[in-house]
Amino acid sequence: MGYRAVIFDMDGVLIDSEFFYLQRFHREIVKKYPWVAIEDLYPTVGMDEGRTRLLISRLARRDPADPAFDAELQEIFASGEELYYPDFLYPEVPEVLRELKERGLRIGLASSSPMKAIRNMLKECALADCFSCVVSGYELPESKPNPEVYYKAMQAIGCGPGECLVVEDSTHGVEAGAAAGAKVAARMDERFPFDQSKASYFIRTLRDLREILF
Repeated sequence: MGYRAVIFDMDGVLIDSEFFYLQRFHREIVKKYPWVAIEDLYPTVGMDEGRTRLLISRLARRDPADPAFDAELQEIFASGEELYYPDFLYPEVPEVLRELKERGLRIGLASSSPMKAIRNMLKECALADCFSCVVSGYELPESKPNPEVYYKAMQAIGCGPGECLVVEDSTHGVEAGAAAGAKVAARMDERFPFDQSKASYFIRTLRDLREILF
């Protein structure tokens, strides 16, 4: 199949950030809810904010509509050490992105993270010039597993679903890419119990994309 574009997720695909975020959040939430295990938080990987809050409220045994609990979550999300993106960038990323660009492929980024976080990553890792479009699911009514973030990226990049390869890792991300009509290459990560069954390809490093694309 001749792909004209590749659309990447960010966390877990370009940067190895997901376990860092889980550990940071877990350190804070167990201070008030010690029964919450870090494994309980695994389903939040790749999940949009609304669903994440609902899951955490169930784990904490709190009413998700309680303003006091919402304030607690806001404080937890804002606390802890900041991630310095270059320390978590997968080492092959700059090389692979620039090779794809040199070969004429259009490259997009579709992440559930806020646009500010995406822009910071691109700046700190010097990758902004690699991408033709950047879309944040955080700014949409629903993010992954809703496919809207990928529809937006495909529209911005000027390619249809059959021309795009989506690169994802989480259950929700793989579902979103597949629901958008694209073939999905899933980056495998044995640390998390992801369901990647809707992916068409399975990779361990972005260098494996060469076998799919060329």
